[in-house]
Amino acid sequence: MNKRSRRFRRFQMALLFAFMVFIIMTVTMFIIFGGTFMLSRFGIISLYRTKTPFYMFALVSIIVGTVIAMIFSRFPLSPLREIIAATDRLAVGDFNARINLKGADELQNLNSSFNHMAKELGSLEMLRTDFVNNFSHEFKTPIVSIRGFAKVLKYDDLSGEERNEYLDIIINESERLSELATNILNLSKIENQAIITNKALYNGSEQIRRIIALLQNRWMEKNIEIHFDCDEIEFYGNVELVWTNLIDNAIKFSPENSSIDINIIKKSDNIVVTVIDRGRGMNAETITRIFDKFYQGDTSHSSKGNGIGLTLVKKIVELHEGYINVTSNDAGTTFEVMIPRGY
Repeated sequence: MNKRSRRFRRFQMALLFAFMVFIIMTVTMFIIFGGTFMLSRFGIISLYRTKTPFYMFALVSIIVGTVIAMIFSRFPLSPLREIIAATDRLAVGDFNARINLKGADELQNLNSSFNHMAKELGSLEMLRTDFVNNFSHEFKTPIVSIRGFAKVLKYDDLSGEERNEYLDIIINESERLSELATNILNLSKIENQAIITNKALYNGSEQIRRIIALLQNRWMEKNIEIHFDCDEIEFYGNVELVWTNLIDNAIKFSPENSSIDINIIKKSDNIVVTVIDRGRGMNAETITRIFDKFYQGDTSHSSKGNGIGLTLVKKIVELHEGYINVTSNDAGTTFEVMIPRGY
């Protein structure tokens, strides 16, 4: 909406307000006229003696009242004009728009609500931009690798060792694409759920031991020690993806020749699982955004990942009516998950 249109809209609102005042004043004048006429009929007053000054008074009152209403209508309508201007800025993508209305508590509440909405819209726009950038990068990189090494495989002068190496790269990149597609589908499915389905009774300790075994190649490749020795604890739920993502994440960001501690304990009717790595930690901004969709603290993309795993983790934990906390410093990062035992 251009400046002329906004000015015309403000003029329309002021004119409408003035018209309402005019109608009220006109109705008042008619009441006065009617009352005067009835009084004259009963001989209480003389219409002839009073009508000329009365008519003049009524006419002047209407004209002056209408002009004053048009002038002063700008004051009660100024909050609406400010809101309209800020809304127009939001509509064209300026998410820095804010309002600062003065007056009653209702206007202060409107300030807070509108400014909070604008801030959230700005955050969503930032996430959308991050999503496009990360998603494009995560898909483009393996596709380029697959295409490049597939072309190289057409050469006849490759040794058997080179050919196997290039095939392994193609396989790994294909698995990376498949994992990304699977995570996106899982996230889409979980986000549309109001409750967790397919719950069952699990031995939590055994479930974590099985996940550690499935990820053995990854932690052995970096010579990482996994410390996990807990009592057998059962719970009712469906959280295997939570443990898988948290342990895989800890392995990914742990340096070589380090260790990871995994603990599971029972607290009243809940179970609490902690996963502790010895990585370089995260800064304050990363901690606040770590569960945002497609957010990656490693902007260089040197570490494998797509920013979906922890989003899935938080959503699943919340559907179980639990919580997840993260603390981090230079000595490493700790994820703590609490979920009800469910039975």
